[in-house]
Amino acid sequence: MLGRRRTVRARRGRRYLLWALVGALLVAGGLGGVVVWQNTYDLREERVVLRHHGHRLEGVLARPPAGEGPFGLVVFVHGDGPVDATHDTFYRPLWEAFARAGYASLSFSKPGVAGSEGDWLDQSMDDRAEETLAAVAWARGRPGIDGRRIGLWGASQAGWVLPKVAAKDRRLRFVIAVSPAVNWLRQGRYNLLAELHREGADERRVAAALRRRETTVRLLRRGATYDEYRAAVGDTGGITAARWRFISANYTSDAVADLRAARGTPVLLVLAGHDVNVDVRETETVYRAVLPPAALSVAHYPDATHSLVDHATERSSLRLTATAVLAPRKLYAAGFLDRQARFLRETGASDGGMATSPAP
Repeated sequence: MLGRRRTVRARRGRRYLLWALVGALLVAGGLGGVVVWQNTYDLREERVVLRHHGHRLEGVLARPPAGEGPFGLVVFVHGDGPVDATHDTFYRPLWEAFARAGYASLSFSKPGVAGSEGDWLDQSMDDRAEETLAAVAWARGRPGIDGRRIGLWGASQAGWVLPKVAAKDRRLRFVIAVSPAVNWLRQGRYNLLAELHREGADERRVAAALRRRETTVRLLRRGATYDEYRAAVGDTGGITAARWRFISANYTSDAVADLRAARGTPVLLVLAGHDVNVDVRETETVYRAVLPPAALSVAHYPDATHSLVDHATERSSLRLTATAVLAPRKLYAAGFLDRQARFLRETGASDGGMATSPAP
């Protein structure tokens, strides 16, 4: 979470080139109809707007294809970065799976993204939680939504948001936590070492990276400015002044206290075997220690990456892009979509659709 932004920009550049190549191949091969069919989802999507703290947030309410409800609802909480309501369409396979379980999905673009006002880099995790609570409250007033069956879905950085929201709104029916971290600083160190190991870095490079990290953490703890950070480390690796402010506001994040406060809310914890972003062993250990066994379900996907994409697919940029275009539902690890839909059906069928375990 302390940032390796150059790698991200390089990957995005390669991805754009690959999309162009795949597009050319599709035109040449006359596969346009297949693409349209594979990217058509059995949903009714409605553009919606939420006003929160003076800002306009634009989003999507995706309902099952037929019926007036009332439907249960999954409110989406994004991970890191400038994410729009559909996550560049990659949420739609999830929305479709949830619709088959009788649930609608609600997702808003982050502030400053795709028509939403504000700047997501100005947010703390508490800000993000308050924004999510506002989305839940907005949804409870919508016709066709069953207020007894509203829960959260979130990935990665949402691991610090989901427990805050569930602790404050005890009416929430469930939480689906995908690849969540527990402690910001430990997660960042794990990610750094995992990335270096994947790149085959030698001991000298690893030691240098850890020294740089220790310097960065010391600067954060004493409230250093961006100019002080830049002077201390030299090459910032793509960390901007705005990103530095965001990290400074959030680097102390830890989910344990909020998880304890949210005890009793059913949780589906989804973990991947090839996660270089989050230490899944630590996450599972903490969740099992803090949450009562009756409230926690854990789903492991040994062949998946942090984003729950099949590892072999993600390793090949061309295969990843082609799958995203030609068979987007197959991007995700086998069983990932069905397991979450089954969790929704199970929790929605519980007594009265409400969590019954009291808060501590």
